[in-house]
Amino acid sequence: MRFSTLFAPTTKEAPKDAILPSHIYLVRGGFVSQIGSGIYNFLPLGKMVLDKIKTVVKEEMDKSSAQETQLGFVTPSELWKESGRYHKFGKELLRFTDRKENEFVLGPTHEEAMVDLVRSRVKSYKQLPLHLYQINTKFRDEARPRYGLLRGREFLMKDGYSFHEDSQDLEREFIQMEKTYGQILDRLGLEYRVVEADSGAIGGSGSKELMVLADNGEDDIVVCDSCDYAANIEAAKRAGKPIDTQNLEMSAGDFHTPDVTTIDALSVFFKVDSTSTVKAVVKKAIYEESEELVIFFICGDSELQETKAQSLCQAIELVDVDAETLKQKGIVAGFIGPEIKDVTCFVDVELKDRENLICGANKVDYHTVGYSFKDKDFTFADLITVEEDDTCSCCGGILKITKGIEVGHIFQLGDTYSKALNATFLDRNGKAQPYVMGTYGIGVSRLVAVVIEQHHDEKGCLWTPETSPFALTIIVSNIKDEAQRTFAESLYAQLKAVGMNVLLDDRGERFGFKMKDFELLGFPKAVIVGKGLVEGEVQIVDRKTLEKQTVSKDEIFQKLMDK
Repeated sequence: MRFSTLFAPTTKEAPKDAILPSHIYLVRGGFVSQIGSGIYNFLPLGKMVLDKIKTVVKEEMDKSSAQETQLGFVTPSELWKESGRYHKFGKELLRFTDRKENEFVLGPTHEEAMVDLVRSRVKSYKQLPLHLYQINTKFRDEARPRYGLLRGREFLMKDGYSFHEDSQDLEREFIQMEKTYGQILDRLGLEYRVVEADSGAIGGSGSKELMVLADNGEDDIVVCDSCDYAANIEAAKRAGKPIDTQNLEMSAGDFHTPDVTTIDALSVFFKVDSTSTVKAVVKKAIYEESEELVIFFICGDSELQETKAQSLCQAIELVDVDAETLKQKGIVAGFIGPEIKDVTCFVDVELKDRENLICGANKVDYHTVGYSFKDKDFTFADLITVEEDDTCSCCGGILKITKGIEVGHIFQLGDTYSKALNATFLDRNGKAQPYVMGTYGIGVSRLVAVVIEQHHDEKGCLWTPETSPFALTIIVSNIKDEAQRTFAESLYAQLKAVGMNVLLDDRGERFGFKMKDFELLGFPKAVIVGKGLVEGEVQIVDRKTLEKQTVSKDEIFQKLMDK
C-alpha cells in the first residue's frame, strides 16, 4: 500500500469528549470516526486491525472444533418473551416494529436465536455436544455511550453457544473455552487475568471474565498477592474479617440513642469498633410487574455490593429509597434492625452466628445492644464489597485491587434457556431432557481499543505484531530526491514479493510530518530512506523505543527478513 493513495485522515486534534488514549488515538489516526452516539465507522486502517483480530479469533475458535454460523442481527421479540428476558434485559434492548406491526429486537446477544436454531434440528444425545459461534454485529442501547469503542452501542462480538447432554460435558467445554480465549489474548499480545464474575442478565450458575489489565480500565479486579485467585469486584469474596471480641460495658436490651443515625455516630456513642455494629441498607427492588422494599444487613465496617444484592433479589434493578418513602412505609430511617416485620430481608453471611452486636431497634432514637444472629431464620448470602488488603479466602494472602477492561465472558448456563424455550433432546434412556448449555462472548471491536489502552505512549499507538495494519513503513525523506525514491520503491517491491505487509510513505510532505504520523499510527518499525543514502546507509526505527539503527542499504533487505 502507498500512503499517497491510503485513506488515513490523521489529525492533531482529539475529539472533545475523548479522555482515554484509545479513543483519542484511534480517531486522530484515522482508524475510526463517530457517526452517531456510540456508533463508529471503521476507516481502512481500523478495518485492517479489526479483520486481523477477527482472523485470530476465528482461527482459535476453529481449532477448538466450534463451528461458525451467522444469525440474523434482527430477532423476533417473541423469542425474548419466551425466554423471559424481554423485560429483564431492560432498556438496553432496542425494540421496534416493522410495517406489518411485527415486533423485533436488535440482538445484544443471541442465546434465544441460537436455541431456536438448534431445538428443531438436534433431537438426540448422539448429536451432542455441539458448539456454534458467530462473529456478528450487536446492539445495546447504552444509557451513556462513552470511551469510544470501549462503551459503544453498536459493536462486533464473537458469541458462541454450546449444547451438551450433561453438566460434566459442559464443564469440559467451559474449561476448553477459557483456554481458547487465553490463546486469543496471548496471540494479540495482551496481558490479562481470568476472573470470577457475576452472570448478570445472561444468567446461569457460574461465569468467568477475561480482563485485560489497563490503567484506564472501567472494572475493578480483585487479585491475591499469593495465589491465582482473581475476581471482578462485583463477584469477589474474602475471608471473614477478624471479629472484635471486646465485651460491651452494658447489659443487653434497647438503649436510648437520640439522633444517632449513622454507623460512625453509633461507634462513638457506645465506644466500640464498627465491627460490632450492624448496618441496614434499604433498596427498592424493581421487577417486571411489581416493586418492593428490600433491606440488606451487613457488618457496620462493610459496604453493600449492589450487583450481588441485585442477583440475590433477582430484580431487574435496585434503586435508592428516600427517607419520606421509608416514613410512609412505617420504617424508621437510621434505626432499622433485623427484627423488622413485613419487609424482605437478607443478611450478609459474615454475620451468621455473630453475637453481642449493636443494631437498630426499629423505633425512633433506640438501638438494640447484645443482638445475636445465632439460630435466626434469615437468608444469609455474600453481600459485601471486597476492599484493598482484605484476606484471600483461598490461601490467606492479601487481596489487592487493580484496573481491567472486560474483553471476554464465559458462562455455564445449564438449562436456563433450554427449559424456558422448551428445547429438548432424547437422552440415553430415551427420555426428553433440556440441553445443558454454555455461552461464550469476546468483544472483537472492543479489542481494537483495548490493544491501544495497554500499548501506547504519549505520541500515539503501539500496535502489537498480530494487530498492526502494517509490519513496516518505508519513509522517503524527500520524495523529490530521485535516488531516495528509486531505492525506496525497489525495497518496497522486494518486501511485497516475499509477502511482507508494508506501507510506502511516498507523500510529498515534510519529513517531520511523516515521522509524526509514524509515531501516531504506531506500526512496529520504519525504514527511513534519507540523506544517509548518499553514503550507502538507511535507518531502522523501532516504534516502541524510537531507537534508530543505521544499516547498509545493501544489507537492509536481509536485516528486515532476519527480524
